[in-house]
Amino acid sequence: MFSQAVPEHNGSLVIAGGNARISPEIFESFIELAGGPQARLVVVPTANGTRDFGPAYEGRVLKIFHDLGATNVELVHTDDRQLADSYDFALKILNANGVWFLGGRQWRLADAYLDTATEKAFWEVLNRGGVIGGSSAGATIQGSYLVRGDTKTNTIMMGDHEEGFAFLPNSAIDQHLLRRNRQFDLVEVIEAKPELLGIGLDEGTAIVVRGSSFEVIGASYVAIYDSHVMTPETPFYLLAPGDRFDLEKRTPLRERREYEAMELPDE
Repeated sequence: MFSQAVPEHNGSLVIAGGNARISPEIFESFIELAGGPQARLVVVPTANGTRDFGPAYEGRVLKIFHDLGATNVELVHTDDRQLADSYDFALKILNANGVWFLGGRQWRLADAYLDTATEKAFWEVLNRGGVIGGSSAGATIQGSYLVRGDTKTNTIMMGDHEEGFAFLPNSAIDQHLLRRNRQFDLVEVIEAKPELLGIGLDEGTAIVVRGSSFEVIGASYVAIYDSHVMTPETPFYLLAPGDRFDLEKRTPLRERREYEAMELPDE
């Protein structure tokens, strides 16, 4: 029996494969799920690795959200675990309706926030029905297994950091899938950890997770790696924008007259 990838919280997730700005509906969905343009949004740039995010950087990042009508957006960052574990810092997250993780290296997010008061605040946002989103590294960190988490290079799939935030449990999430020719990279991870659901997202493409299912939005494709149906000849299958996926049954659904189960390879 496979492990279900159904979230254990009341919130929503927007998980994007990189270069999300080419598909405005990704950020529009995030803002809508947070409660609309007046919602309090927090942007976390920690994965980038820059120690000092000055006004120019902040202005460029927040402009993405301001251009879509968001009026209450704040950049929140630290790489100091002691500070991340303090109530005063975590309070910036606790008051948010939505949190967005920027790209970079996902292990930096784990180093800064995993097992701190700030990580608990991320979970509280979800438990209150808020939304957490992210692109590239900000997508991978939302899985339970941290692919490309090695501090030496991002080409090592199973490295020295293996724990993500697990907002989407029992999952391993990769990004920049087709753009960087990575479509076969997750096979190694799922063969080693067959209980995981592998999800590979191309650039400009996201999944929106609500309850026990997600929908694909954006410009390209999402690859699904499921050990219970994958074979050497077909190690993954693709979902297109508008397709849905049942996380409880691990069943893909495609919109025709209504959502119908898609045919999978024989086990």
